[in-house]
Amino acid sequence: MRRRRFLAGMASALASPAGIAQTKSAPRRIAFLFYASQQAAYATGRYQAFVDGLREAGWIEGRDVEIHARYADGDGARVIAMVDEALRENVDVIVATGSPVYRALLDAKVRAPVVVTVGPDPVGYGLAKSIARPGGRFTGLTDAADSLVPKQVELMRAAVPRLASIGTMINPTNESHPPQAKRLAAIASDAGLKFASSEASTAAAIPDALAALAKAQARAVVLFGDTFYTQVFATIASSAIERRLATIYIVPQFADAGGLMSYGPDLTDNFRRAARFVDRVLKGAQPGDLPFEHPSTYQLVINLRTAKALGLALPSSLTARADRVIE
Repeated sequence: MRRRRFLAGMASALASPAGIAQTKSAPRRIAFLFYASQQAAYATGRYQAFVDGLREAGWIEGRDVEIHARYADGDGARVIAMVDEALRENVDVIVATGSPVYRALLDAKVRAPVVVTVGPDPVGYGLAKSIARPGGRFTGLTDAADSLVPKQVELMRAAVPRLASIGTMINPTNESHPPQAKRLAAIASDAGLKFASSEASTAAAIPDALAALAKAQARAVVLFGDTFYTQVFATIASSAIERRLATIYIVPQFADAGGLMSYGPDLTDNFRRAARFVDRVLKGAQPGDLPFEHPSTYQLVINLRTAKALGLALPSSLTARADRVIE
């Protein structure tokens, strides 16, 4: 009888709010560090894709996890403070986007596991010993940027008749841009094209940077992946049209904003897949044991309105290859 009363009392205690509070574990803490603006994270669907990925893995925001989001608005000076805030919060895992964010985390010798959402070369950047076995605190996804450049040059040559010169606009705060520019210059040389480059790390600098490329007679511009660019797509696209420059970038939102073309992986899906890494880390996996993953699908989007504005009559053989055409 006493045993039954004891068990009944325990059941009643566990069923009560106080009992639930005693048995329920506290939500896990995730830092979401994004180099660009909050508006860019939301407009590109990247933040929501991450939250959706967590939900698919069984983690509900506000119930199982707390997401502490920080945005640098493309300002390198704000990154260190953003990282310091995240480290003081003693989070369980960090989800990071943007080369300056990765550098700040490396310099801070962060101890928390870090899931990278977009990275061109984790090994070359010092985030991993190898793709298959990172061996440190970083894991996540790449954007396969190096493999995209030859294809993007090919697409520009198909779009622009008698293309003789090609260029790029570098963000000097992005450490991955100089080696990518060097690779583009080599590919251009092999294709018999002249090469030009300019720099812009602020929205105000973009028109002049594109004007410099136009002055150098680069009729086509290959833009490298950059988190800051996601918040200035419209500025890049309109400035390029004004200077009669054909442009290509890696995500479809650029073509939607007025760029001539986009070709690359679905980077929004990278954020959904990043949630799977977070799930494994929160369940005890070590980031150094989780291989970096490459994108699995690629998409070509062409903006015919922009082509018309540039005076380009794109061949049907090119538009037929597009996954989506904006008319």
